[in-house]
Amino acid sequence: MEGFLFQAFVYLCAAVIAVPIAKRLGLGSVLGYLIAGILIGPVIGLVGSETRELQHFAEFGVVMMLFLVGLELEPRMLWEMRARLLGLGGLQVGITTTLIGIAASLLGVQWSIALAIGLIFSLSSTAIVLQTLNEKGLTKTEGGRASFSVLLFQDIAVIPMLALIPLLALPELAGSGLVESAHDAAALGGEPNAQHGTSLVEGLPGWGYALVVLGAVAFVVLGGHFLCRPMFRYIAGSRLREIFTASALLLVIGIALLMTLVDLSPALGTFLAGVVLANSEFRHELESDIEPFKGLLLGLFFITVGAGIDFGVLFADFGKVLGLTLGVMALKGIVLFALARLFRLAPGDDWLFTLGLAQAGEFGFVLLSFSIQNSVVPPDLSKILALVVALSMMLTPAFFIIYEKLILPRRGGGDEKQADAIDEKGTVVIAGIGRYGQIVNRLLVASDVSTVVLDHEAAMIETLRKIGIKSYFGDATRPDLLHAAGIESAKLFVIAIDDRERAVQLVEHVRRHYPQVKILARAFDVNHLYLLKQAGVDFAVRETFDAALGLGAEALKALGHHPFRVEKMTQAFRLHDEEGLEQMYELWDENPDFSRNRALLARAREHGASLKEAMTSDRLQLHDRTERGWTPPPKGYNNELREEDPAGL
Repeated sequence: MEGFLFQAFVYLCAAVIAVPIAKRLGLGSVLGYLIAGILIGPVIGLVGSETRELQHFAEFGVVMMLFLVGLELEPRMLWEMRARLLGLGGLQVGITTTLIGIAASLLGVQWSIALAIGLIFSLSSTAIVLQTLNEKGLTKTEGGRASFSVLLFQDIAVIPMLALIPLLALPELAGSGLVESAHDAAALGGEPNAQHGTSLVEGLPGWGYALVVLGAVAFVVLGGHFLCRPMFRYIAGSRLREIFTASALLLVIGIALLMTLVDLSPALGTFLAGVVLANSEFRHELESDIEPFKGLLLGLFFITVGAGIDFGVLFADFGKVLGLTLGVMALKGIVLFALARLFRLAPGDDWLFTLGLAQAGEFGFVLLSFSIQNSVVPPDLSKILALVVALSMMLTPAFFIIYEKLILPRRGGGDEKQADAIDEKGTVVIAGIGRYGQIVNRLLVASDVSTVVLDHEAAMIETLRKIGIKSYFGDATRPDLLHAAGIESAKLFVIAIDDRERAVQLVEHVRRHYPQVKILARAFDVNHLYLLKQAGVDFAVRETFDAALGLGAEALKALGHHPFRVEKMTQAFRLHDEEGLEQMYELWDENPDFSRNRALLARAREHGASLKEAMTSDRLQLHDRTERGWTPPPKGYNNELREEDPAGL
C-alpha cells in the first residue's frame, strides 16, 4: 500500500507508539524517534525511497528550532556570549577538523579527502543536542550554554566550509556517478541548498558575493526590527488566530528562502530574525504558533534519520563502521573535554559539554552530499561516512543518559561554580529564590526579618544582587551548605525550590537533624503536599491555590457580587478545602495515581458534593474568623443580601 495517507499514518503511528515508551524507559524522545524510524524502515520495510524527499522537508524543523532559540536571546545576551561563541566554538571546529584530518591521512586517505572528512565530522547535531537539553532541563546550565555557543558557531561555520570544499575537488572523481551518489548520501540526511535551485550569487565575483550576503543579513536584521512589528500589529488587529499563525510561518519560510538564494544557512537566517524579535511584544505569540510545527518536524526528521540507515552497508562492514564511529566520537570528545577545562567549565558541566557534542550532526550530511557533487569524496566512501554520522547521532541520547544517571549524581547536580562562602546568619533560611521564593523573601525582609537565601542558579543570584537582594549560590540539599547558612540557630526553614523530590528530601533531612526548626514548604499539587506532610513539614502551601482562589474572587466581583460577600465565600471555600485535605490524607497512600484508590475517590466525591452546602449554609458564621470580623459589615449589606438571595440560601 502506498500513497500520502498511508505514509502519514505509518510515520505518525510509529511516533505515537515508540516515543511514549522510550520516555517511560528514561531514554528520551529523540532516541524514541530514531528507534521508530529503524523499525518502520530497515526492519519492517514500511517506508522506503520517499524518506529522502521527506527528510528535506522535515529538516525545516531545525530551521524553526533556531528561530525559537533566537527568540529567547536578546542581542545583549548574544554579545555577552562572544568569547565562548568565537573562542570555544572556533577552537573546537579548528582543532577537531585538524585532528580528524590527520587521523584520516594516517589511515591512507588522500589529504584533500581527509580535510573534507575533518570538516564533516567537526560539526555536531544542533537538533538532537538542543532538543535533549531542553527536555532534561539542562539548557540554562553552564554546560548547556557552552554547548549552545559551540553549536551556533558550527552553524555559522558551514558557510565558509561550503566555499572551501569545491577547492578540494579531485579530477579523477569527475563524472563518476555523482548524481546517484548524492542521492545515496541524502538517504541518510541532507538539506536543500542553493546549488539545486536558483541562486542570486551564482557567477558573481568575490566582492559581489560579499555585498549580496551582507545585504541579505542587513535586510533580515532591519526588516525584523522595522517591518515585522507593524505587520504583526496589523494582523493582530484582525483577531484571526489562524492568520497570525500563517504570518509567523510566512516569516520563517521567507527568511529561509532568502538565505537559500544567497547560499547561506536558512537556520542562521531565522536565528538572526529570532534575536531581532526577542524584545518584541509578539515574542510569546510567535513561540506558541511555531512550537507545534517545530516539534512535529523535528520528530519527523529523527524518524527519517533512523529509517534511512542502510543496514546492508552497515552489516557488510559492521566492525569498520562501528570502529570509525567510536573513534570519531572519542577523538572529538578528547578535544571537547580539553576545551572545557581550558575555559574552566565546572566539574559536571565539562562532561555534559563533552558527551553532548561528541557526535556528528545533520549539517555533516549537507557537507557530505555537497562533497560528492563537487568530486571531493568518492561515492563508496561516502556511504560509510554517512553511516558514521547517523550512528553517532543515534548514540548521543545514550550519552545523555550516562551523564544523567552516572555523572550528574556524583557531581552534586552539576553546579556551575563553587558555592559561595556564607558570612552571615539569619532567623529564616530560604531554599530557592525563583519567582516563588522572591516574594517570601521580600515580605520577610520588609518586615525586618533577617534571611539567608540559597539558590543553585548563578545567573539568578547575580541578577538579584544587582537590585540589592542578597543571596548565596549553592545547592540547599547539601548538608554542609545548610550548616554554613546557620540552620541550627534558625527558627524557620522555607523550601521554595522547583524540584519535587529534592523538596521532600530536604524536609526529611531537616526534620531528622534539626527537629527544633519549623519547616514551611512550597507544594506543587495535592500529592506533593501529602508527600511533604508525610516527610514532616509543618506547613505547606500549594503554589497555585491562593492565586487561583484570588482570581475566582475577582471573577465573582466582576459578576456583580459584593466584595464583602465574596470575601466570606472565599473564606468558606478555603476552610472547606482544608478540611477535605485532612480527611483525604487519612486514606492517601504514596501512589500518585488516585484512580486506584477507590476509598479516596469516594471521599473526594463526597467532599466536592458538600462544597455548595458549606458555602451557603450560614454565611455570617465565617464573619468573625477573619480580620473583617472585628469591623461591622458595610452599610446596607444585609438588605443587599436579601435582594440578591430572597430565599436565604
